[in-house]
Amino acid sequence: MSRRAVVWIAFVLVHAVVLWLGFTDDRAASWDVDQLYRWWAGLALTGEATPGITSDWIYPVLAQVPILAAGLLAALLDYTLAWALIVTALDAVGFAILIGRGRSRGRLLAGWFWLAAILSLGGVGMFRLDAVTVPLAVAGCLWLVGRPWLGSALLAVATWIKVWPAALLAAALVAVRRRLAIAGAAAAVSGAVAMAVFLSGGGEHLFGFVGDQATRGLQIEAPVSTVYMVMAAAGVPGAAVVYDPDLITFQVDGPGVDGVVSVMTPVLITGILAVAVLGALKAWRGATFAALFPALAAALVLGFIVLNKVGSPQYMTWLVAPVVVGLVLDRRRWWAPAGLTLGILALTQLIFPFAYDAVLVAAPAAVALLAVRNVLLLALFAWVVVRLVRVRVRPAVRARVTE
Repeated sequence: MSRRAVVWIAFVLVHAVVLWLGFTDDRAASWDVDQLYRWWAGLALTGEATPGITSDWIYPVLAQVPILAAGLLAALLDYTLAWALIVTALDAVGFAILIGRGRSRGRLLAGWFWLAAILSLGGVGMFRLDAVTVPLAVAGCLWLVGRPWLGSALLAVATWIKVWPAALLAAALVAVRRRLAIAGAAAAVSGAVAMAVFLSGGGEHLFGFVGDQATRGLQIEAPVSTVYMVMAAAGVPGAAVVYDPDLITFQVDGPGVDGVVSVMTPVLITGILAVAVLGALKAWRGATFAALFPALAAALVLGFIVLNKVGSPQYMTWLVAPVVVGLVLDRRRWWAPAGLTLGILALTQLIFPFAYDAVLVAAPAAVALLAVRNVLLLALFAWVVVRLVRVRVRPAVRARVTE
């Protein structure tokens, strides 16, 4: 049996297991799909309302596409099952682009990593909007050099579903020489989306998701919230887990929390800009795409995670695309961070859904598990930033710069 056949058999088995995980424990891992996405699809399909067009929404407007697609299939299948099959089909397309004919060791290793990542994160990695964006992001990154227009267009589409692939687009603008193609494709997709929304009468809600994110508090799983979670577990007066019914999420409260909330958005922006400037400096000094893009993309994606006041388990899926590209281009350097990433994903699945009830009451053991996961995220962020700093530049360009 060929290596290609083996990895495709593994693909089927992994997705079957993760699909099953989404239906266990009262569908805890797939609650968002089973309840929220189903509800949103029903509102749109009955003409009652279309979030993102008739009202502000927490997601960019193209998030309605997979939600409505599953709703259309719900006439034949259970909505949650329809969602899982759509994600599996998208994964299969992205996986086929990655694996190709199965002759590249780097691509096969990246494929095995992707499957291990899906299994490590479990049901929450499949039953969230982020799952739709991962195969688009993987394919888009792989095509950035050979087909920059198509690669950038895919990343732009993914960004209008969930914002995080904007980090990959930013890395592409820095690391890819054909920057006009990258910028042009992204602008074309964004222009088409904006025109469609304006023609639908929802222009005032096009960027509603931006304001919603800016007004959020500290979500319990965000790295910055770790101190407050530890304080709550230790019984420090005022430190607690609170529920926000408007956003349907759990946040932390405690001494000075409002001040932390107020500085987190500037911290996030400053951190992302600093990483982007470092990447731009490397590109200006002649760093190659193969050396620069994986580290820069990973640093920007991790910056969005570790410097964010919002932190949900599905965010860990964002790590897949930059690590996959890193393994394809330089598996020797990227196998260690790939292993650390799998550890982070596995811990995330332990936290949600299995230990989540304990996290919500700030049980010490569960909070310790969350703290370890967040420390590992910070360690991975530090690794990719150091890797970015150490990206080699071309000697000839370096000489001209120093003259």
